Amino acid sequence: MEFGLKSILTEIKWRLIGLIGKIAVDLLFLTTRIETHGFEESRHLAETKRVIVAFWHSRILLISYKFKNRGAAILVSASDDGEYVARIIEKQGHLPIRGSTTTGGRRALTRLIQHLRDGRPGVVIPDGPQGPRFKVQPGVVMMAKKAGLPIVPITYSAKRIKVFNSWDRFILPYPFTTCRIIYGCPVYVPKNADKEQEALYTARLEEELCRITQEADSHFGHRID
Repeated sequence: MEFGLKSILTEIKWRLIGLIGKIAVDLLFLTTRIETHGFEESRHLAETKRVIVAFWHSRILLISYKFKNRGAAILVSASDDGEYVARIIEKQGHLPIRGSTTTGGRRALTRLIQHLRDGRPGVVIPDGPQGPRFKVQPGVVMMAKKAGLPIVPITYSAKRIKVFNSWDRFILPYPFTTCRIIYGCPVYVPKNADKEQEALYTARLEEELCRITQEADSHFGHRID
């Protein structure tokens, strides 16, 4: 009985965390001005929802808000820290899939691929959950190949930000600032790509994500090491 009550109270706690987190993110970005650049090349993909969106771990905040209520299947770490992210994005109208793109996440990748084949858009954070920062894990390209979907790199920065001293150098925009979202060139992975080709597409995705992230930061005069 005591164990059952503890489980119920724990679930209530996490639901409240998700709701409060979602409201806080909404309120923050309702005060900001959001600019979008580079969307035209990916517009047709976004409209069909047959796409995998990829962005760095440090840039999750605005992008999850921008795409709320899209019903995206999002790969989220199975760690305790990942529970916070999972609960918030669930309240934002997404479907969290717990796991990673690294060793041990095969079951999560299989589930995510199935959701993509069923018509959901997908989201991956290729340097999560623990880095290395700005390094694409190989499972992302393998997933795109098996699902038969292109990967669209996205990033953002803002004029006034707080940069945390975390492994990913997470950024938090201040209220009433200007944000800029940048879409990169889509990466199309052939279904017959071999391991060597997968490595090339992994490098291409990493280079494009780094390029647009540097572009977004430089636009506001930031250099985040």
